[in-house]
Amino acid sequence: MKSLSETYPILLNEGPASVRDLAPLAFSGFAHFTALQVRGRRIKALDLHMARLRNASIDLFGRAPSYDTVARSIRRAIEDGPPDQSLTVTAYSPEGEFSAGSSDTEPSLLVRTGPPSNGPRGPLRLSVVEHERYLPTIKHVGEGAKTHYLRQAVAQGFDDAAFVDRHGRLGEATIWNLAFWDGHSVVWPRAQVLVGTMMGMIQRQLNVLGIAQRHEDIFVRDVANFAGAVVMNSWTPGVAVTAFGSVGVPQAPAFLDALRAAFESECALEVAEFGDVR
Repeated sequence: MKSLSETYPILLNEGPASVRDLAPLAFSGFAHFTALQVRGRRIKALDLHMARLRNASIDLFGRAPSYDTVARSIRRAIEDGPPDQSLTVTAYSPEGEFSAGSSDTEPSLLVRTGPPSNGPRGPLRLSVVEHERYLPTIKHVGEGAKTHYLRQAVAQGFDDAAFVDRHGRLGEATIWNLAFWDGHSVVWPRAQVLVGTMMGMIQRQLNVLGIAQRHEDIFVRDVANFAGAVVMNSWTPGVAVTAFGSVGVPQAPAFLDALRAAFESECALEVAEFGDVR
């Protein structure tokens, strides 16, 4: 029987990663990543993942790996693994943390793969916590607070946690973007959040489908006025949410149908097509 690492490859700078390679990364906190789902050796929204990796690398390290380097790493991981898998690409400085030399060296790329995931079935009930992520527009690894608040939420009888900012506005959840439904339009919270690749994919496909959407300030007290709410991330375009703290919100099958339609409208690329999305 193959081990998990043999079935699901781990690559470092396009080659197999050894235990010695991985050991220094065990407690690394200065890195960023993107996560995606592979189905039938195809992926969706490759352009959004590539843009995320490039922009965050420039912000954190002052330079980014080339498109071809990233594409080759992803392609090899997909080709070496099973047809369906989860895949995470992490960029980090080989100079390590607490070093001013990070911008002098091209970031290294770690590609991890694992079993595919579709996320929880839901519906979910979310606790509400005041929390603002550091560098909110970057998907970075220094996110211990998210696990802390998730565990607190579960201990309180909830499924997960949603965050409000210092102004009381809902923004995002632990590992999720939030979206609401007023019966006709998709409403996105207006706050400093990480724009997820699923969120970006859904937004552009909703435009294609002619489904209205807008951004607005959303406070917990406003939740009861909506016809539905969801969380979404790279696992899924939507899991129903039925409560934010003590404030309930109804389930909206039509909302989930619209999000699923938008997801299905996005074309999935085979690995051979990776060079066509620059």
